[in-house]
Amino acid sequence: MQLALTLAQKTHWVAVDQNLGNVREFGVYTKDHQRMINYLKSHQITSIAMESTGSYWQTLFHALQKAGFEVILVQGNQTRNVQGKKTDILDCMWIQKLHALGLLSSSFLLSDYLQTLRTHYSHREHLVEQTAMYINKMQKALRLMNIRLDVAIRDLAGKSGRAILDAILAGHRDPNYLASLAHFRVKKALKK
Repeated sequence: MQLALTLAQKTHWVAVDQNLGNVREFGVYTKDHQRMINYLKSHQITSIAMESTGSYWQTLFHALQKAGFEVILVQGNQTRNVQGKKTDILDCMWIQKLHALGLLSSSFLLSDYLQTLRTHYSHREHLVEQTAMYINKMQKALRLMNIRLDVAIRDLAGKSGRAILDAILAGHRDPNYLASLAHFRVKKALKK
């Protein structure tokens, strides 16, 4: 037996058939997911179609799969033909009808390993962007203090740049001492 879910930020709607009286509303928390799973099992549901809405689908999708259901994730463009006033209940019933007729195809989903890898990669990319933003802010602050370290070395966040910044923060102002902290390979060529 096929079922459809409509997901929202604060509630999930479940249609087990085309009877409006059989549409049920469930919350979004873990205990609500378990209540939904028990409800679905009591109706001998085996296959579930759910529309991918933001990130709301992810925890429920995995809970349903873990409970042994066949779950397909459907893109919104496959379910947009509802006429008249659009509501979560009508959407849910429409998706159930399409699923029962076999008209929905599942989205491609990454394996757990690849999903974890993508999450780590995205987080790393975010950290690199944030680091670059803060390095630019540091360079601007140094320029405003007329400390033109960006003219003397290539990488403010490198080993030499950090050594010079630590020395400046410790109160050293002698340019010869500060220049001696830079490794010879990182110094920019100065025009003579």
